Amino acid sequence: MIKNNFILLLLIFGTIVPGFSHAQDVNAILAQARQQEAAFRDTEALAKYLEALRVQPNNFVALCKASELHSLLGKRQATKEQQKNYFKKAREYAQLALKVNSASTESNFVMALAMGRMAIITSGEEKIDAVKDIKSYAEKCIQLDPSNYKGYHILGRWHYEVSDLSSIEKWLVKIAYGSLPAATLKQAQAYYEKSRQLNPGLLINYLEIAKVHHRNDEDKKAIAELQQLLRLPNVMVDDPIVKKEANELIKKWQ
Repeated sequence: MIKNNFILLLLIFGTIVPGFSHAQDVNAILAQARQQEAAFRDTEALAKYLEALRVQPNNFVALCKASELHSLLGKRQATKEQQKNYFKKAREYAQLALKVNSASTESNFVMALAMGRMAIITSGEEKIDAVKDIKSYAEKCIQLDPSNYKGYHILGRWHYEVSDLSSIEKWLVKIAYGSLPAATLKQAQAYYEKSRQLNPGLLINYLEIAKVHHRNDEDKKAIAELQQLLRLPNVMVDDPIVKKEANELIKKWQ
């Protein structure tokens, strides 16, 4: 009887303990990844999230973060081909995240971000194919969580970019969808302002609002936005680059 009970315990713990151990391993790896992000070490953070996915391939947090970091790191690559490779990976991880949970604000955000980053460095048919999908994912992102400032920023960028499509690109959109999605600089600014209201420390919003003012021939307002940006502390790894661009634009627009 004792022997049988011992065997039963071995069978139980033989199936339960490994799974429990894996969960502990993943949580520890995710904690390390968050520490790397907090220290502005995005490359190291991505490596940790990918490590977590090797242990638990369907981990939702790791999938979303792997996508987001591929989008962020892709922007910093030296060549367009390298950027495309990163953005393709970002989209692949976003697709996997959506399969795990399509009703999450984060999975919709990372897909909108990945597609948006790819659209910015492409043109013609490839860019047009993404126009409606980027907007749909970003809108679902803020529908699921109205406080997600990242979704509002993407919608602001979407309106800014679509309102600036070339005549050929606008024609291609009409051919593909039957009509051109409505997009205005006024809407772009409204979404950027909403994103800034939710997160005043996101420096990129100030830069993008300044660009909207510049396209509206309001350079005094644009420069005021940039000067305000320069007074704020850096909170993200790319903020020094944002400030460098702000300084360059002030010199250019004065």
